Amino acid sequence: MPKLSHEEQVAFLDERKIGLRLGCTREDGSPIVVPISFLHKDGEIYFTPRAKSEWFGCLRKDPRVALCIDELPQPMRKMIIEGEAELVHDLGEDDEWRDLFLTMMKRYTSDEEAEAYVTNTDDQQRGLYKVTLAKCRIKSWRTPIGDEDPTGIWHQRYYADGTKLANH
Repeated sequence: MPKLSHEEQVAFLDERKIGLRLGCTREDGSPIVVPISFLHKDGEIYFTPRAKSEWFGCLRKDPRVALCIDELPQPMRKMIIEGEAELVHDLGEDDEWRDLFLTMMKRYTSDEEAEAYVTNTDDQQRGLYKVTLAKCRIKSWRTPIGDEDPTGIWHQRYYADGTKLANH
């Protein structure tokens, strides 16, 4: 199972319309996973919870996160990022990072639609978090492409007898 090179990771994180699922922990210890938008910039993942979102409260109490960024079409790139989220801007500081939020929204829609969304929701306070990739544990992989070994789609530990299946 080929790992993504650093360059492949950066290209994947910078690709438009790729989503992120964020996992964190509720106060009672139960997990919560939410699908969210994000922006990769300068080795950091930025995301923004609304003031009354459950997961914003969870992150305030426990900043540990697991991020899942993946795609279903071939080559089925996947990244799991485990680390801590840092609150960069708290509620009421939205004007200080609105341009970053606009850039984030432009990853998922047209410039005009993103500008309308940001303008129409500017009365809804948000926080801005970041996860610094250099401080995280990152696992990445994809299916084999081109002339790569087609049996390398699973990690070795998943094969019952510890050996890969024979080429077909």
